[in-house]
Amino acid sequence: MTLPVLVAPDSFKGTFSAREVAHAVADGLRSAGREADELPVADGGEGTMDVLMAALGGELRRLTVSDPLGRPVEAGFALLPDGSAVVEMAQASGLSLVAEPERDAWRASTRGTGELIAAAVEAGASRLIVTVGGSATTDGGAGAIDALREAGIGPGGVQMDVVCDVRVPFERAPSVYGPQKGADPATVERLEQRLDELAASLPRDPRGVPMTGAAGGLSGGLWAEVGAELVPGAAYVLDAIGFDALMRSSAFAVTGEGSLDEQTLQGKIVGEVATRCRQGGVTCHAIVGRNRLDPFGERIIDLASVTEATTLDELTRAGAALVEH
Repeated sequence: MTLPVLVAPDSFKGTFSAREVAHAVADGLRSAGREADELPVADGGEGTMDVLMAALGGELRRLTVSDPLGRPVEAGFALLPDGSAVVEMAQASGLSLVAEPERDAWRASTRGTGELIAAAVEAGASRLIVTVGGSATTDGGAGAIDALREAGIGPGGVQMDVVCDVRVPFERAPSVYGPQKGADPATVERLEQRLDELAASLPRDPRGVPMTGAAGGLSGGLWAEVGAELVPGAAYVLDAIGFDALMRSSAFAVTGEGSLDEQTLQGKIVGEVATRCRQGGVTCHAIVGRNRLDPFGERIIDLASVTEATTLDELTRAGAALVEH
């Protein structure tokens, strides 16, 4: 019996969702006579809630919350079959909700994410999974903490995993990520001072702790205020969706992302997929929007091939061509 091919890509950010990429590549493989299993993946950034729901099932609940600038926005959280809930901060506090001319790193707040968390708790969630990539904010989670306190949720009030896509500590969030959210050098300094003041006021100090700087310090704020556990996003998601077992029972794997670059080697999902395939003795190919890795970088994560594709048709053709490998 011929084993299926496992198609496990991330989204091509701003272009195609992980599900769209997986479907296009799998269509190509099937057109060339190979069976394919679609398993969209994510690392804690935008789209992680959809990936978890696609693999695990669940029910989407929608409500109106505050966007980064305090305007009403419709957002959702997922109630999973095991009683836990997934809150994707990008739904309420994401950079994609703010047009480029409106970006204001000083004003942008995570309050809407706190409102989503409070709604999930009110809905009876036994545990919260909060995914924190793609934020417009650098408030250290202050807005979310205010919303939680107003809802009566304080230290120890909820069991929470915060799924992080970066390892930056709390105090470095403004300098590393502030500029892409609209902060000039003077604003970066003000943000650093504000985070220092917030850190000193919380039940425990997030400064210097790895992953506390994700989403402009939201991860650190939740770690300090409610005792959240911070977890690396790529590994967490792959474990949650049963990647290893599916990978080991496949002929080979195909992964992908919008840009294959140095960040891929630093804990991003494609690097984690490729590393697990190498450890499991399964060949791994990548189909990406653009390849910025040199051949040495490709060898580090042991990719058998890298193909660039920028349209759904190109993704399908790239999938079909893999049958020849």
